[in-house]
Amino acid sequence: MNYSSGYARCAGREIHYTEWGPRDGPVLVAWHGLARTGRDMDELAGHFAAMGWRVICPDTLGRGLSQWSPSPATEYRLQFYARIAAELLDALGVVRAHWVGTSMGGAIGTVCAAGLFEPGLKDRIVSLVLNDNAPRLAEPAIERIRTYAGNPPAFDTMVELEAFFRQVYKPFGWLSDAQWRRLAETSSRRLPDGRITPHYDPAMVQQFIHHPDDYLLWTHYDALEIPVLCLRGAESDLVLRETTGEMLRRGPGLKGLTRVVEVANCGHAPALNVPDQLDLITHFILEHERAQPYRDAGHPAAGRQRLAGAGRA
Repeated sequence: MNYSSGYARCAGREIHYTEWGPRDGPVLVAWHGLARTGRDMDELAGHFAAMGWRVICPDTLGRGLSQWSPSPATEYRLQFYARIAAELLDALGVVRAHWVGTSMGGAIGTVCAAGLFEPGLKDRIVSLVLNDNAPRLAEPAIERIRTYAGNPPAFDTMVELEAFFRQVYKPFGWLSDAQWRRLAETSSRRLPDGRITPHYDPAMVQQFIHHPDDYLLWTHYDALEIPVLCLRGAESDLVLRETTGEMLRRGPGLKGLTRVVEVANCGHAPALNVPDQLDLITHFILEHERAQPYRDAGHPAAGRQRLAGAGRA
């Protein structure tokens, strides 16, 4: 799986991303979950790149190789992430894109596609896949995630960190030994004392303190006018069946644009790394790509596409 690594200045912060596939292909944005990195999307990105798609996998502010926020209370929130997304797509010359988001990445995709924070994005996102994300999340699960994410452990060895990841992310479902090893290696950093810890800013959980309703997104969901596929982990404690049922009765669901599929043997959230999960996403996106063929003429971002490779390693 070949990809390039790049950096872009977005909302005044340096954002890292990986980019897969041909530059002239239709675009898929794949955005990771709360305490994860864009490398979680490697299987999905490689799968679509092999079909001729251009896939962009960002590291959110404060995660992976992206800059940490100097203003955690105001910048670790969905509105600021939407601004980053808008400026990243502009920097990369992306006029239209399909969006796959795991957990937080799905919430970012929802607010971007709704256009209430960034109106210029509303017509640029043409379909949305929510991987175990919904407009309302279960409070006990949020508290569980907040507790472990806000106090990341540190270990003497990579083997110990990998064992921790295997336990805490067991709900991801099946991963091969090689995939678990890559997950550990691509989401770890050394502390000054030499120990190793997950690669994110613990202050990002201030989102739940300063913006406690940030993930209550019915207003944004109701504003969506695009097809939505919600993949719910069958054992998820974050996205409840009553919530996915409500998604089918309002917003795009009221127009028949929302589909909900439960993914067996997964909780929060499916790893998007096995054929059954990749096939679900592929069929959904190809159906709506054929319905809205790729066009970029006339959009101000199109003129910047030739510059999109600047800063890539």
